[in-house]
Amino acid sequence: MFSQVVPEPIPVERFHGKAFRQKTIRNSISCQGRGLHTGELISLRLEPAEADSGIVFQRTDLVGAAPLVARYDQVIETRLSTVIGESGNPRNSIATIEHLMASLAGCGIGNVRIFVDGPEIPVLDGSAREFLFLIDCAGVDVLDAWQPMVEICRNVRVEHGDAWVELSPGDLEGFDLDVTIDFPAEAVGRQHIRLVAGEEAFRHEVAAARTFTFREEIEMLRAAGLARGGSLQNAIVVDGAEVLNPEGLRQADEFVRHKMMDAIGDLSLAGSPLRGRFSGYKCGHALNNQVLRALFATAGACRMIVPTARSTRKIVREAA
Repeated sequence: MFSQVVPEPIPVERFHGKAFRQKTIRNSISCQGRGLHTGELISLRLEPAEADSGIVFQRTDLVGAAPLVARYDQVIETRLSTVIGESGNPRNSIATIEHLMASLAGCGIGNVRIFVDGPEIPVLDGSAREFLFLIDCAGVDVLDAWQPMVEICRNVRVEHGDAWVELSPGDLEGFDLDVTIDFPAEAVGRQHIRLVAGEEAFRHEVAAARTFTFREEIEMLRAAGLARGGSLQNAIVVDGAEVLNPEGLRQADEFVRHKMMDAIGDLSLAGSPLRGRFSGYKCGHALNNQVLRALFATAGACRMIVPTARSTRKIVREAA
């Protein structure tokens, strides 16, 4: 998968850290919803996949469209959302994948086939919460195959103006995220959150955080053909010191929590779980993608660890 990184097999009994089994969903599940930017009504279907399949998207509305692998080097656009697409065929693309990807990563699911009949993943309520509901309804299967991991071995940093993100070595047991945002709008301001990645932390700390925008930007976005499906039902709208959503915020620092959720989704495009640390100041989809490209393009910056053991690839049911 990563031509720059030679996998390093390590027998499980000698593995320094926590080894995980690969996962998929147990049953197929579908939903419908509006695209945040296109405003189109879109159908989404998730189906189980075998070990080592990865996460693969498929446009069902385009005849002969090639499958799209959920990987950092397949990202073709990062303006306001993360978009993957087929090289040489710009019509075959899928936008706004980050919330769904974050939900799958948050549950440790790395093998799924995703079918969508439009150019964008439905936004649902603007957070990852409803995608988690879909996954919970589908159930989870643990596969008889070890989960490869990407260990960060040296610091990699990318910058744009005063914004920056950095990947650095850390504890092989997990992945730490540290995100700070700073907006002039009084309702947002400067917010900071730090989190050790894991399913419980994802569910309780960041999954419910919704995407947000600023009132003065809405007309500009719509003039550019974006945010056509946006509403107070799927996004927080900020006007200076005021949050325009009648129900207010779900959490006082919902804004930075959403940025962390976005980062989890974008970084899952590494293709395997990262082990180390992520730090970001004013981070967004573009920098999140650029730091992955830099990580895999920099000699010695990471190594892929593959726990090895006898495996029959049989499905082991996860306890209900």
